[in-house]
Amino acid sequence: MREQKHTISVLVNNQPGVLQRVAGMFGRRGYNIESITVGESEEKGLSRMIIVTSGDEHTLEQIEKQLYKLIDVIKVIDLSSNPMVARELALIKVGANASERSEILGVVETFRAAVVDVGMNTMIVQVVGDSAKIDAMVELLKPYGVKELSRTGVTAMIRGLQPKI
Repeated sequence: MREQKHTISVLVNNQPGVLQRVAGMFGRRGYNIESITVGESEEKGLSRMIIVTSGDEHTLEQIEKQLYKLIDVIKVIDLSSNPMVARELALIKVGANASERSEILGVVETFRAAVVDVGMNTMIVQVVGDSAKIDAMVELLKPYGVKELSRTGVTAMIRGLQPKI
């Protein structure tokens, strides 16, 4: 079986400790969380977790079964098995002396990103897109000196009018 990335949507009760229990289950079972985002859902009292992990189909099946054993888990869906929209936001602080700023702005424009702060010797760039886009932008900014990088993690939805998750 081939290992691949999976994006999983987990609908949970919005209760203290639920995130800890979900993350703990992954750790106890030896599954890695590459990214996790959590926020309120469209339904009052419920939160949605978007978890990116890697594994083959058997691993994904085991993750789903283990998640359903947790009391506050309502619904688990493998988003990556459907056409989906996935986005991530990153803030990248890059070294930027006066002579390099126009080059950096060229990279920013190419990626449809935005400069959100300019300091004496740095710039903070905001970029939104899929993880590959953000990885590519970071690579192009490395020669200028990436001083700090903060990424939100992936959030995702199934495209079109799919049944509610």
